[in-house]
Amino acid sequence: MKRREFLTAATAGVAASSVAMPAIAQSAPEVKWRCTSSFPKSLDTIYGAAELMAKTVSELTDGKFQIRVFAAGEIVPGLQALDATQNNTVEMCHSASYYYVGKDPTFGMGTAIPFALNTRQMNAWFLFGNGLTLMNEFYKDYNVTMLPGGNTGGQMGGWFRKEIKTVADLNGLKMRIAGMGGQVMAKLGVVPQQLAGGDIYPALEKGTIDAAEWVGPYDDEKLGLFKVAKYYYYPGWWEGCAALNFFFNTAQWNSLPPLYQHALTAACARANESMLASYDAKNPVAIQSLVKSGTQLRRYPNDVMDAAYKASHEIYEKLSTENPKFGKVWNDLKAFRNNAYTWWQIAEFNYDDYMVRARSRG
Repeated sequence: MKRREFLTAATAGVAASSVAMPAIAQSAPEVKWRCTSSFPKSLDTIYGAAELMAKTVSELTDGKFQIRVFAAGEIVPGLQALDATQNNTVEMCHSASYYYVGKDPTFGMGTAIPFALNTRQMNAWFLFGNGLTLMNEFYKDYNVTMLPGGNTGGQMGGWFRKEIKTVADLNGLKMRIAGMGGQVMAKLGVVPQQLAGGDIYPALEKGTIDAAEWVGPYDDEKLGLFKVAKYYYYPGWWEGCAALNFFFNTAQWNSLPPLYQHALTAACARANESMLASYDAKNPVAIQSLVKSGTQLRRYPNDVMDAAYKASHEIYEKLSTENPKFGKVWNDLKAFRNNAYTWWQIAEFNYDDYMVRARSRG
Protein backbone atom coordinates (compact mmCIF):
# COMPACT_ATOMS: atom_id res chain seq x y z
CA MET A 1 0.00 0.00 0.00
CA LYS A 2 1.27 3.46 -0.92
CA ARG A 3 1.26 6.11 1.74
CA ARG A 4 -1.17 8.34 -0.19
CA GLU A 5 -3.70 5.51 -0.05
CA PHE A 6 -3.08 5.18 3.68
CA LEU A 7 -3.54 8.90 4.29
CA THR A 8 -6.87 9.03 2.49
CA ALA A 9 -8.16 5.66 3.61
CA ALA A 10 -9.75 6.73 6.87
CA THR A 11 -11.88 9.32 5.08
CA ALA A 12 -12.60 7.00 2.22
CA GLY A 13 -13.55 4.14 4.49
CA VAL A 14 -15.92 6.21 6.57
CA ALA A 15 -17.42 7.78 3.47
CA ALA A 16 -17.92 4.38 1.91
CA SER A 17 -19.59 3.04 5.02
CA SER A 18 -21.88 6.04 5.24
CA VAL A 19 -23.45 5.13 1.88
CA ALA A 20 -23.74 1.44 2.70
CA MET A 21 -27.48 1.50 2.07
CA PRO A 22 -29.31 -1.82 1.76
CA ALA A 23 -28.55 -2.21 -1.95
CA ILE A 24 -24.81 -1.86 -1.35
CA ALA A 25 -24.89 -3.97 1.80
CA GLN A 26 -26.75 -6.74 0.02
CA SER A 27 -24.16 -6.83 -2.77
CA ALA A 28 -21.17 -6.85 -0.43
CA PRO A 29 -19.73 -10.33 0.13
CA GLU A 30 -19.37 -11.89 3.53
CA VAL A 31 -15.68 -12.24 4.38
CA LYS A 32 -14.25 -13.96 7.44
CA TRP A 33 -10.59 -13.56 8.35
CA ARG A 34 -8.42 -14.74 11.20
CA CYS A 35 -5.81 -12.48 12.81
CA THR A 36 -3.19 -14.13 14.99
CA SER A 37 -1.53 -11.90 17.55
CA SER A 38 2.02 -12.11 18.86
CA PHE A 39 0.71 -11.05 22.27
CA PRO A 40 -1.26 -12.55 25.15
CA LYS A 41 -4.70 -11.24 26.07
CA SER A 42 -3.34 -10.04 29.40
CA LEU A 43 -1.54 -7.23 27.55
CA ASP A 44 -4.81 -5.47 26.96
CA THR A 45 -3.36 -2.29 25.43
CA ILE A 46 -1.41 -4.09 22.69
CA TYR A 47 -3.74 -7.04 22.21
CA GLY A 48 -6.70 -4.68 22.50
CA ALA A 49 -5.54 -2.74 19.45
CA ALA A 50 -6.20 -5.79 17.27
CA GLU A 51 -9.63 -6.22 18.85
CA LEU A 52 -10.41 -2.54 18.18
CA MET A 53 -9.31 -2.97 14.56
CA ALA A 54 -11.60 -5.97 14.11
CA LYS A 55 -14.54 -4.23 15.77
CA THR A 56 -14.11 -1.17 13.57
CA VAL A 57 -13.93 -3.25 10.37
CA SER A 58 -17.20 -4.92 11.29
CA GLU A 59 -18.86 -1.57 12.04
CA LEU A 60 -17.71 -0.04 8.75
CA THR A 61 -18.95 -2.96 6.66
CA ASP A 62 -22.28 -3.53 8.35
CA GLY A 63 -20.95 -6.78 9.76
CA LYS A 64 -20.10 -8.25 6.37
CA PHE A 65 -16.34 -8.32 6.97
CA GLN A 66 -15.54 -10.16 10.18
CA ILE A 67 -12.03 -10.58 11.61
CA ARG A 68 -11.54 -12.90 14.57
CA VAL A 69 -8.48 -12.19 16.71
CA PHE A 70 -6.51 -15.00 18.35
CA ALA A 71 -3.97 -14.55 21.13
CA ALA A 72 -0.43 -15.83 20.89
CA GLY A 73 -0.39 -19.62 21.11
CA GLU A 74 -4.00 -20.16 20.14
CA ILE A 75 -3.10 -20.82 16.50
CA VAL A 76 0.68 -20.42 16.41
CA PRO A 77 3.28 -19.22 18.93
CA GLY A 78 3.67 -15.45 19.15
CA LEU A 79 6.96 -15.32 17.29
CA GLN A 80 5.54 -17.30 14.36
CA ALA A 81 2.74 -14.85 13.54
CA LEU A 82 4.45 -13.46 10.46
CA ASP A 83 5.22 -16.94 9.13
CA ALA A 84 1.60 -17.96 9.53
CA THR A 85 0.50 -14.91 7.55
CA GLN A 86 3.15 -15.35 4.89
CA ASN A 87 2.13 -18.99 4.40
CA ASN A 88 -1.60 -18.13 4.39
CA THR A 89 -2.30 -20.19 7.50
CA VAL A 90 -4.10 -17.02 8.58
CA GLU A 91 -5.02 -13.98 6.54
CA MET A 92 -3.32 -11.46 8.82
CA CYS A 93 -1.44 -10.97 12.06
CA HIS A 94 -0.68 -8.30 14.63
CA SER A 95 2.98 -8.37 15.52
CA ALA A 96 6.21 -6.41 15.78
CA SER A 97 8.39 -6.37 12.70
CA TYR A 98 11.61 -6.48 14.69
CA TYR A 99 10.77 -9.94 16.02
CA TYR A 100 11.93 -11.21 12.64
CA VAL A 101 15.38 -9.68 12.30
CA GLY A 102 16.70 -13.23 12.14
CA LYS A 103 15.26 -13.39 8.63
CA ASP A 104 16.76 -10.04 7.65
CA PRO A 105 17.87 -7.11 9.85
CA THR A 106 15.76 -4.79 7.68
CA PHE A 107 12.72 -6.06 9.59
CA GLY A 108 13.97 -4.08 12.59
CA MET A 109 13.16 -0.73 11.06
CA GLY A 110 9.46 -1.58 10.78
CA THR A 111 9.20 -1.39 14.59
CA ALA A 112 12.28 0.18 16.16
CA ILE A 113 16.04 0.15 16.07
CA PRO A 114 18.36 1.72 18.65
CA PHE A 115 18.73 5.51 18.59
CA ALA A 116 16.33 6.00 15.69
CA LEU A 117 12.93 7.72 15.76
CA ASN A 118 10.56 8.73 18.53
CA THR A 119 6.86 7.97 18.20
CA ARG A 120 5.69 11.03 16.32
CA GLN A 121 8.71 10.90 14.05
CA MET A 122 7.97 7.24 13.28
CA ASN A 123 4.40 7.99 12.27
CA ALA A 124 5.60 10.94 10.22
CA TRP A 125 8.18 8.75 8.46
CA PHE A 126 5.55 6.13 7.70
CA LEU A 127 2.86 8.54 6.51
CA PHE A 128 4.63 11.59 5.09
CA GLY A 129 8.12 10.25 4.49
CA ASN A 130 9.15 7.17 2.57
CA GLY A 131 8.82 4.72 5.46
CA LEU A 132 5.64 2.86 4.56
CA THR A 133 6.56 2.64 0.89
CA LEU A 134 10.10 1.41 1.56
CA MET A 135 9.05 -1.14 4.17
CA ASN A 136 6.32 -2.57 1.97
CA GLU A 137 8.77 -2.85 -0.92
CA PHE A 138 10.89 -4.96 1.43
CA TYR A 139 7.94 -7.01 2.74
CA LYS A 140 7.00 -8.04 -0.81
CA ASP A 141 9.69 -10.70 -0.65
CA TYR A 142 7.82 -12.24 2.29
CA ASN A 143 4.37 -12.18 0.69
CA VAL A 144 2.95 -9.70 3.19
CA THR A 145 1.73 -6.10 3.18
CA MET A 146 1.94 -3.91 6.29
CA LEU A 147 0.00 -1.08 7.88
CA PRO A 148 0.96 0.59 11.20
CA GLY A 149 -0.82 -1.11 14.06
CA GLY A 150 -0.13 1.00 17.13
CA ASN A 151 2.81 2.41 19.03
CA THR A 152 3.88 2.07 22.63
CA GLY A 153 5.64 5.42 22.78
CA GLY A 154 9.10 5.65 24.31
CA GLN A 155 9.95 2.55 26.30
CA MET A 156 11.79 1.81 29.50
CA GLY A 157 15.26 0.27 29.57
CA GLY A 158 14.52 -2.98 31.33
CA TRP A 159 14.55 -4.76 34.67
CA PHE A 160 17.81 -5.87 36.29
CA ARG A 161 18.61 -7.89 39.38
CA LYS A 162 21.66 -5.76 40.07
CA GLU A 163 22.66 -2.15 39.42
CA ILE A 164 24.40 -1.20 36.19
CA LYS A 165 27.02 1.44 37.01
CA THR A 166 29.42 0.97 34.09
CA VAL A 167 29.55 -0.86 30.76
CA ALA A 168 31.59 -3.58 32.49
CA ASP A 169 28.56 -4.48 34.63
CA LEU A 170 26.77 -5.70 31.51
CA ASN A 171 29.37 -8.33 30.72
CA GLY A 172 27.94 -11.84 30.80
CA LEU A 173 24.38 -10.80 31.70
CA LYS A 174 21.65 -12.89 30.09
CA MET A 175 18.96 -10.42 29.02
CA ARG A 176 15.67 -10.79 27.23
CA ILE A 177 15.83 -8.15 24.52
CA ALA A 178 14.30 -8.18 21.05
CA GLY A 179 15.41 -6.95 17.66
CA MET A 180 18.50 -4.92 16.88
CA GLY A 181 18.81 -3.91 20.53
CA GLY A 182 19.97 -7.44 21.25
CA GLN A 183 22.79 -7.15 18.71
CA VAL A 184 23.96 -3.89 20.26
CA MET A 185 23.80 -5.31 23.76
CA ALA A 186 25.84 -8.28 22.56
CA LYS A 187 28.63 -5.89 21.55
CA LEU A 188 28.57 -4.58 25.12
CA GLY A 189 28.97 -8.07 26.59
CA VAL A 190 25.32 -9.07 27.13
CA VAL A 191 24.01 -12.49 26.09
CA PRO A 192 20.69 -11.58 24.42
CA GLN A 193 17.65 -13.85 24.63
CA GLN A 194 14.47 -13.48 22.57
CA LEU A 195 11.34 -14.54 24.43
CA ALA A 196 7.66 -13.87 23.83
CA GLY A 197 5.91 -11.65 26.38
CA GLY A 198 4.26 -14.47 28.27
CA ASP A 199 7.58 -16.26 28.80
CA ILE A 200 9.50 -13.39 30.38
CA TYR A 201 8.30 -13.61 33.98
CA PRO A 202 9.01 -17.32 34.51
CA ALA A 203 12.45 -17.00 32.90
CA LEU A 204 13.35 -14.07 35.15
CA GLU A 205 11.88 -15.77 38.21
CA LYS A 206 13.84 -19.00 37.63
CA GLY A 207 17.08 -17.15 36.91
CA THR A 208 17.23 -18.36 33.33
CA ILE A 209 17.81 -14.70 32.49
CA ASP A 210 19.30 -11.91 34.61
CA ALA A 211 17.45 -8.98 33.07
CA ALA A 212 14.57 -8.28 30.72
CA GLU A 213 13.02 -5.48 28.79
CA TRP A 214 9.43 -5.48 27.69
CA VAL A 215 7.50 -2.26 27.08
CA GLY A 216 6.93 0.22 29.88
CA PRO A 217 5.33 0.70 33.30
CA TYR A 218 1.76 -0.33 32.48
CA ASP A 219 2.55 -3.60 30.71
CA ASP A 220 5.57 -4.41 32.85
CA GLU A 221 3.48 -4.10 36.00
CA LYS A 222 0.84 -6.41 34.53
CA LEU A 223 3.53 -8.99 33.79
CA GLY A 224 4.70 -8.72 37.39
CA LEU A 225 8.33 -8.11 36.50
CA PHE A 226 8.83 -5.87 39.55
CA LYS A 227 8.39 -8.94 41.73
CA VAL A 228 11.48 -10.66 40.38
CA ALA A 229 13.82 -7.75 39.57
CA LYS A 230 14.40 -4.60 41.63
CA TYR A 231 16.11 -2.11 39.33
CA TYR A 232 14.16 -0.47 36.51
CA TYR A 233 16.30 1.40 33.98
CA TYR A 234 15.57 4.19 31.53
CA PRO A 235 15.55 5.30 28.78
CA GLY A 236 14.92 2.39 26.44
CA TRP A 237 17.47 3.64 23.94
CA TRP A 238 16.79 0.70 21.65
CA GLU A 239 13.14 1.73 21.40
CA GLY A 240 12.58 5.47 21.33
CA CYS A 241 9.24 4.18 20.16
CA ALA A 242 7.94 0.76 19.12
CA ALA A 243 5.61 0.60 16.14
CA LEU A 244 3.37 -2.45 16.08
CA ASN A 245 2.34 -3.82 12.70
CA PHE A 246 -0.66 -5.34 10.99
CA PHE A 247 0.62 -7.75 8.35
CA PHE A 248 -1.71 -9.06 5.65
CA ASN A 249 -1.12 -11.97 3.32
CA THR A 250 -0.68 -10.04 0.08
CA ALA A 251 -2.91 -12.29 -2.01
CA GLN A 252 -5.65 -12.07 0.62
CA TRP A 253 -5.32 -8.29 0.76
CA ASN A 254 -5.53 -8.02 -3.02
CA SER A 255 -8.64 -10.21 -3.07
CA LEU A 256 -10.60 -7.82 -0.85
CA PRO A 257 -13.17 -5.51 -2.50
CA PRO A 258 -11.96 -1.87 -2.45
CA LEU A 259 -14.60 -0.99 0.15
CA TYR A 260 -13.18 -3.59 2.51
CA GLN A 261 -9.61 -2.46 1.88
CA HIS A 262 -10.65 1.08 2.81
CA ALA A 263 -12.50 -0.14 5.91
CA LEU A 264 -9.54 -2.23 7.04
CA THR A 265 -7.12 0.64 6.46
CA ALA A 266 -9.31 3.04 8.43
CA ALA A 267 -9.62 0.50 11.24
CA CYS A 268 -5.84 0.07 11.42
CA ALA A 269 -5.41 3.85 11.59
CA ARG A 270 -7.86 3.99 14.49
CA ALA A 271 -5.98 1.24 16.35
CA ASN A 272 -2.67 2.97 15.64
CA GLU A 273 -3.85 6.19 17.25
CA SER A 274 -5.70 4.55 20.13
CA MET A 275 -2.81 2.45 21.41
CA LEU A 276 -0.50 5.40 21.95
CA ALA A 277 -3.18 7.47 23.68
CA SER A 278 -3.94 4.54 25.97
CA TYR A 279 -0.30 4.15 26.99
CA ASP A 280 0.10 7.89 27.54
CA ALA A 281 -2.84 7.75 29.96
CA LYS A 282 -1.84 4.56 31.79
CA ASN A 283 1.95 4.76 32.11
CA PRO A 284 2.04 7.74 34.52
CA VAL A 285 -0.24 5.91 36.95
CA ALA A 286 1.69 2.66 36.63
CA ILE A 287 5.16 4.14 37.19
CA GLN A 288 3.98 5.69 40.46
CA SER A 289 2.48 2.38 41.52
CA LEU A 290 5.73 0.55 40.77
CA VAL A 291 7.80 2.98 42.82
CA LYS A 292 5.40 2.58 45.74
CA SER A 293 5.92 -1.19 45.45
CA GLY A 294 9.67 -0.80 45.94
CA THR A 295 10.93 -0.49 42.37
CA GLN A 296 14.22 1.42 42.14
CA LEU A 297 14.37 3.72 39.09
CA ARG A 298 17.79 4.17 37.54
CA ARG A 299 19.04 6.11 34.52
CA TYR A 300 21.55 4.37 32.31
CA PRO A 301 25.03 5.81 32.97
CA ASN A 302 26.38 8.07 30.25
CA ASP A 303 29.17 5.65 29.38
CA VAL A 304 26.59 2.94 28.68
CA MET A 305 24.55 5.29 26.51
CA ASP A 306 27.63 6.45 24.59
CA ALA A 307 28.93 2.93 24.10
CA ALA A 308 25.53 1.74 22.89
CA TYR A 309 25.19 4.67 20.47
CA LYS A 310 28.62 4.00 19.01
CA ALA A 311 27.99 0.25 18.71
CA SER A 312 24.60 0.82 17.07
CA HIS A 313 25.94 2.97 14.29
CA GLU A 314 28.88 0.64 13.70
CA ILE A 315 26.38 -2.17 13.18
CA TYR A 316 24.25 -0.05 10.82
CA GLU A 317 27.19 0.96 8.67
CA LYS A 318 28.43 -2.62 8.42
CA LEU A 319 24.97 -3.92 7.55
CA SER A 320 24.52 -1.20 4.94
CA THR A 321 27.58 -2.42 3.06
CA GLU A 322 26.58 -6.08 3.32
CA ASN A 323 22.83 -5.80 2.80
CA PRO A 324 21.61 -3.33 0.15
CA LYS A 325 18.01 -3.67 1.34
CA PHE A 326 18.96 -2.62 4.85
CA GLY A 327 21.15 0.19 3.55
CA LYS A 328 18.38 1.63 1.39
CA VAL A 329 15.92 1.88 4.26
CA TRP A 330 18.50 2.90 6.89
CA ASN A 331 19.87 5.77 4.82
CA ASP A 332 16.38 7.15 4.32
CA LEU A 333 15.41 6.71 7.98
CA LYS A 334 18.68 8.28 9.18
CA ALA A 335 18.18 11.36 6.98
CA PHE A 336 14.61 11.70 8.20
CA ARG A 337 15.72 11.34 11.85
CA ASN A 338 18.46 13.94 11.58
CA ASN A 339 16.15 16.43 9.92
CA ALA A 340 13.35 15.78 12.42
CA TYR A 341 15.60 16.52 15.39
CA THR A 342 16.50 19.88 13.90
CA TRP A 343 12.95 20.91 14.75
CA TRP A 344 12.66 18.87 17.93
CA GLN A 345 15.59 20.60 19.64
CA ILE A 346 14.00 24.00 19.00
CA ALA A 347 10.44 23.57 20.17
CA GLU A 348 9.40 20.11 21.35
CA PHE A 349 12.37 19.32 23.58
CA ASN A 350 12.62 22.79 25.11
CA TYR A 351 8.93 22.95 25.94
CA ASP A 352 8.97 19.53 27.59
CA ASP A 353 12.21 20.27 29.42
CA TYR A 354 10.80 23.50 30.85
CA MET A 355 7.52 21.87 31.87
CA VAL A 356 9.27 19.02 33.68
CA ARG A 357 11.45 21.46 35.63
CA ALA A 358 8.53 23.82 36.35
CA ARG A 359 6.46 20.91 37.65
CA SER A 360 9.27 19.82 39.98
CA ARG A 361 9.38 23.36 41.41
CA GLY A 362 5.66 23.23 42.08
